[in-house]
Amino acid sequence: MSDHKDRIGTLTRIGVLTVSDRASAGEYRDESGPAIIELLRSWISSPWEEVYRVVADERMTIAAAIRRMADEDKCSLVVTTGGTGPAPRDVTPEATLEVCEKEMPGFGEIMRKISLDKVPTAILSRQTAGLRGKTLIVNLPGRPRAIEDCLRAVFPAIPYCIELLNGPRVESHPDAIKVYRPPKK
Repeated sequence: MSDHKDRIGTLTRIGVLTVSDRASAGEYRDESGPAIIELLRSWISSPWEEVYRVVADERMTIAAAIRRMADEDKCSLVVTTGGTGPAPRDVTPEATLEVCEKEMPGFGEIMRKISLDKVPTAILSRQTAGLRGKTLIVNLPGRPRAIEDCLRAVFPAIPYCIELLNGPRVESHPDAIKVYRPPKK
């Protein structure tokens, strides 16, 4: 395991995957993926670049895109948006869990709690998270306002999780969002 000091200043790759039949078909412009990228740009102060894709609501297609972002694109973080509801075509959580080696249920739990404070239908959300190799994968909702609420709730833990996976050190603009790292002993 390399020391985290060796990873300071290392470029972080972040995958942003929009899951939408209509956006992937070009029927409308994706707003969710760009909203995530904009948020991350305003929060992250260390070097990073996005790997952005839009795919249809197809379980195999979603799973393949996540695998590619984790295994080939070497993303330390992959955030998905869309496909987390109860509708028949909402299969993002299933595709995510299919490719993960470990589930991280706390992410979905906190996102539902935060969302439930705003809308009673948040209980219908099925966001989850998991790990694939050195990649943290987090499902976000598909609406930009809900994305910000949910990502703000879980982001403070994301940089430390990436470090625990031996990924690069992700720093934030503390006036925009504070990340949590346990105090050194």
